[in-house]
Amino acid sequence: MATETAPGTTRRSTGLDRYFAITERGSTVAREVRGGLVTFVTMVYIVVLNPLIIGTVQDADGKFLGGGQAPALGAVAAVTALVACVLTIAMGLVGRYPFALATGLGLNAFVAFQVATRMSWPAAMGMVVIEGLIITALVLTGFRVAVFRAIPAQLKSAIAVGIGLFIALIGLVDAGFVRRGAGTPVDIGIGGHLNGWPTLVFVLGVLLIAVLMARKVRGAILIGILFSTVLAVIIEAIGNLGPQVNAKGELDNPKGWALNVPSFEGKDFGAPDLKLLGDFSLGAGFSAVGIISGIVIVFSLVLSDFFDVMGTTIGLAQEADLLDEDGQLPNIQQVLLIDGLAAVAGGATGASSATTYVESAAGIGDGARTGLASVVTGLLFGITVFLSPLAQFVPSEAAAPALVVVGVLMMRQVRNIDFYTLELALPAFLTIVLMPFTYSITNGVGAGFVSYVVLQVAVGKARVVHPLMWAVAAFFAIYFAIEPLKSAFGIS
Repeated sequence: MATETAPGTTRRSTGLDRYFAITERGSTVAREVRGGLVTFVTMVYIVVLNPLIIGTVQDADGKFLGGGQAPALGAVAAVTALVACVLTIAMGLVGRYPFALATGLGLNAFVAFQVATRMSWPAAMGMVVIEGLIITALVLTGFRVAVFRAIPAQLKSAIAVGIGLFIALIGLVDAGFVRRGAGTPVDIGIGGHLNGWPTLVFVLGVLLIAVLMARKVRGAILIGILFSTVLAVIIEAIGNLGPQVNAKGELDNPKGWALNVPSFEGKDFGAPDLKLLGDFSLGAGFSAVGIISGIVIVFSLVLSDFFDVMGTTIGLAQEADLLDEDGQLPNIQQVLLIDGLAAVAGGATGASSATTYVESAAGIGDGARTGLASVVTGLLFGITVFLSPLAQFVPSEAAAPALVVVGVLMMRQVRNIDFYTLELALPAFLTIVLMPFTYSITNGVGAGFVSYVVLQVAVGKARVVHPLMWAVAAFFAIYFAIEPLKSAFGIS
């Protein structure tokens, strides 16, 4: 069991150690603190990115904030950090696992562009609250836990591998190493060439973390992020590169920084704007779009959140070696309950549905194994509520190397997949590739589940399919067919 105590000494058990099972899971307080910091650094971008999504879309009915205006960017940033703080600490104290939570990407875009454009922002957030209440009810009834336990081991491994590729792609895209090509869906760098100082920061960060990890240096990921950030600050101070996107949201500086400019210029500190707290309406959404369309919206939110979190939790637990001998995560009920309440909290605060973050893998990759790491991450988000400009300081090019390296670590789970048996290989393959290729964990999980059931039936092994897998596959079939069904029945 790995510890960071001197040779020949025995670490005395403390209340903190026993509560979080730190020694039992082969970790130390120092490692947990470091892992919590790494997770925070790799996911704090959401405090900047969420306002750019939530805060730039005007609502439909013109009754919110003076008539069709979007929520204030500062207010969205403040509640985003607040929700991440409270729910991540709750996950650490109740779930006791190194899983951090914040506003879910993808879900927030769905709420902004497909829900709020049809109703007021309070009504849209009310739909999110309803979704979270349904998810919470499914946890309390035991249904969500039962589904988790019904997933075959092969698919659990495939989910972990798919998430590894997904977060690696996120890192490559966030750093600008991979971009949309002129004649291809994606291309390397700018026009097929690596160009620009930010790209150099990313490349050096990846290489440094890899070298340090290969040499078994403790804190390799954190060291790599800190080094890359300092290098970025120096480069920006000398070269004054600026952001890639101008004030109008137009890409006019492809060699600039992708998201955050590593400079204190223009970053003012002040009291947090919490006016969005409690600004939601549970029934207004159905009044705006009708009962059937409202149900479709809620169903889409529930299904996406349900399995996105399921996949993330499985992948993180597998990477942290937290699953028991039966492939199950002990105390999964508490983990999923906190996640369900996070969706409610996200809607009630105007930050959109919060969920478990795949970037938690960065802290796990640096040694985090317990809820203490989540408490550290949550406390740092608490500081960010008051010091939100700090969230705009570390450039994505400095944090993204951690995601790429962690993606490498999660690929190790591929060894548990039987690629010689097609009825197992194809579902696993679809799960793995569709997560990064469609930028959605839910799509990968759904394709894997549906194809698994179909192929097991085709080869005469229907009896090995857990009854819940049949139900879940049916739900996913509806999920994938939702748009054709809406068109067929004339539902807008």
